[in-house]
Amino acid sequence: MGDATIRCGIGGWTFKPWRGTFYPKGVRQADELSYAASKLTSIEINGTYYRTQTPGSFAKWGDAAPDGFQFAIKASRYCTNRKYLPDAKESMEKFFAQEIHDLGDRMGPILWQFMPTKKFDAQELADYIQLFPRQINGKPVRHAVEARHESFHDDRFFDLLKANDIALVNSDSDKYPKFSEQTAGFAYLRLLCAQEDIATGYPAKEIAKWSEQFSQWQDSGRDVYVYFINGAKVRAPAAAMALIEQLGD
Repeated sequence: MGDATIRCGIGGWTFKPWRGTFYPKGVRQADELSYAASKLTSIEINGTYYRTQTPGSFAKWGDAAPDGFQFAIKASRYCTNRKYLPDAKESMEKFFAQEIHDLGDRMGPILWQFMPTKKFDAQELADYIQLFPRQINGKPVRHAVEARHESFHDDRFFDLLKANDIALVNSDSDKYPKFSEQTAGFAYLRLLCAQEDIATGYPAKEIAKWSEQFSQWQDSGRDVYVYFINGAKVRAPAAAMALIEQLGD
């Protein structure tokens, strides 16, 4: 397997229905992140999409997570929700002026999620990607792009991501197009179809199938980041823990 790692988790850690289902009674809200990080191996930080974080936040989050844990960081909507993407240069500089580097070795990929209405334009995207930093405070940083319009089913898009070692997010979604192409030295998956009437969100058969696929990628040297998000969100932690257990088996 080499040094490749599979990390499984959820989007965010503050969700009221998780209290009493995922978080045991008595766990303080202030301790929810450390509890979640003890049960999972990654979390996608979604709050960074909506607002600039207060000083000290990233350091506090990093301190709450154990060794080996990593956070994915969702880029600000001011960087991604643009009619013409390269116009986001100043917003991108503001986003990366935050103390993201304070996550240290808990820092995982940056997620760039496009609007469902955003269509593929090869030159526009090439210019946009050139704005992505390759390092943050001297530490290499990975990037993953989530396209949510059918026009991105284009070999020029896949080739552009491959040339820049940027992962194409593979989503399990009923609302958005599905991509299976692997374009980087790591894989990034967002699974959005959990069902509330299944204790683990997804049937055991599907979790076993993913476990086998992810293990194959790991064996080939590819890191994997997988997040159970939306759908029946209340089931997301159980789904992630079921996959972690399956991978352990």
